[in-house]
Amino acid sequence: MNDSRRRRTAAATCLAVTGALLAAGCGGEASGSSAETSSLKGTPVKVMVWNPEDTQGSAQPGVRLTAQAYEKWINANGGIKGGPLKVLTCNEKNDPDEAEKCAQQAVAEKVVAVVGSYSLAGDRYMPILQKAGIPYIGGTGVSAAEFSNPLSFPVNGGTPVVFAAHGRQLVQDGCKKISGVRYDLAAAAIVSQFLTLGAVSAGGAPPKDLKVPLTATDLAPQVAATKGSDCVSVILGTASGLFVKSYIQSGAKTKLGSVVGNLTPQLAASTGGSGSPLEGAAITGYFPPTSDPAWKDFLAATKGDKDIDVTNGANETTWVAFKVLTEAAGKLPSISAKTLVQELNTTSGIDTGGLTPALNWKASTALPIKGLNRIHNTTATELTIRDGKIEWAKAGSTFVDVRKVLTAIPAG
Repeated sequence: MNDSRRRRTAAATCLAVTGALLAAGCGGEASGSSAETSSLKGTPVKVMVWNPEDTQGSAQPGVRLTAQAYEKWINANGGIKGGPLKVLTCNEKNDPDEAEKCAQQAVAEKVVAVVGSYSLAGDRYMPILQKAGIPYIGGTGVSAAEFSNPLSFPVNGGTPVVFAAHGRQLVQDGCKKISGVRYDLAAAAIVSQFLTLGAVSAGGAPPKDLKVPLTATDLAPQVAATKGSDCVSVILGTASGLFVKSYIQSGAKTKLGSVVGNLTPQLAASTGGSGSPLEGAAITGYFPPTSDPAWKDFLAATKGDKDIDVTNGANETTWVAFKVLTEAAGKLPSISAKTLVQELNTTSGIDTGGLTPALNWKASTALPIKGLNRIHNTTATELTIRDGKIEWAKAGSTFVDVRKVLTAIPAG
């Protein structure tokens, strides 16, 4: 099998592990059904959200909290076609068996959609939803099935898009010699492949691929291995702080960068704020920074809730997914799972208020790569850490589209 074919077929099987690098894990309260009530008189629109909580893995309590914040906000603003949004939640505990139970509960509750959820077990829950005709809107791009199942409607392009865009951004920022630091896992190799694809497409050299053992607690050897590079992409999820700690101790001055969810404002704050070595880091994301006016409703709805990290990619994706649900459902004479699927598959464009380009899932806009054909939004955002916060990299920045970069992979 040639290298290009390996890249194309490996992508669909490796997203579960690499996608987990895109969102910071944190603890939180257990999931449950929302008790939110509403005086709205229209037909309730019942949906489900699931996410892992109270687990040793990548807990994402903010996904549930964001969904409940949206429920409260939309119901205070007229609901959906005059009816209240009702959000049911389920804790899938980073356990495929529990994720399957959540899907079965969604079927039993006859929800019209599963929205903005987080789970690595797509191969277990998507067949259940597909059989019941229930759409999966948004997700967070951490499961391969999210990018292949016909009932999945992702709002971003996941690992392939964001890492290809990241390689491109680094080169355009002047990086001539790049090192990418990632875990020593076969599944994580896809990160290096798409990073390389993006860098080479922009005229750069293939990045050096540096691997970190899963059990490593001192990353001084990896920092030393970046010598000779002028930029380092740190792709270690919540463990990115380990690399930064060793980087600071070494006295290195190499420019840092990553995709959203790795080098975070919290990490910048803990390493000096505006004086942090993360200042000026090249960050590639899916959406605008939260300082952008497009997020005003999200910020208003979550104001004062310290348990919701508004910069967390999983939380942001959940909000965008609910925007999609609201816009699509608002066009329907009668809201059901069946009519919602039909609307999403045929819409000329869903307006998310500037959080993404107009979204659609028509066959003509699918990414023509096997296993990734449910990716329709191939855009990313070029960001940076400025004064300890994630901001647009440049004034006037907007979405960049890497579709041509990804489709340049030879078929075969």
